[in-house]
Amino acid sequence: MATHAPARPSEDLETEDISLPTLEFVTPIPGFPDHRDFALVRLDEAGLLYALQSVRDSDLRFLVVPPAPFFPDYAPEVDDETLELLGNPDPQQLLLLLVVTAAEARVTANLLAPIIIDQGNRRAIQVVLTGSGYSVREQFGVA
Repeated sequence: MATHAPARPSEDLETEDISLPTLEFVTPIPGFPDHRDFALVRLDEAGLLYALQSVRDSDLRFLVVPPAPFFPDYAPEVDDETLELLGNPDPQQLLLLLVVTAAEARVTANLLAPIIIDQGNRRAIQVVLTGSGYSVREQFGVA
């Protein structure tokens, strides 16, 4: 089985180009089978924090961040099956986002299950990187 490393989000993530109108999840986010369409909404000017908001229910949203500013060594590989579900995009067109959980005094990111977006067709998927050793609750840090 071949694997591919998606391009890391670059400075392009900080431009207006990332304001995707709607992302279509090719498989629902685990636990949310009735929600496949989400808007990606920038929450800060630096382009470091976004809300992934359900088009169907505006109360359903996830905080997401690009991994590079916080986890610079994070480089998961995407398998061929995932690429096929996304429509076989150019690996350079892939964008990674991590779901963030904010508790009282602790902020963590889910490195085990990144959201992968094909910037060309706006299809997305959340994948679980089984056997990767990545954590579902990785303590936040700034590079």
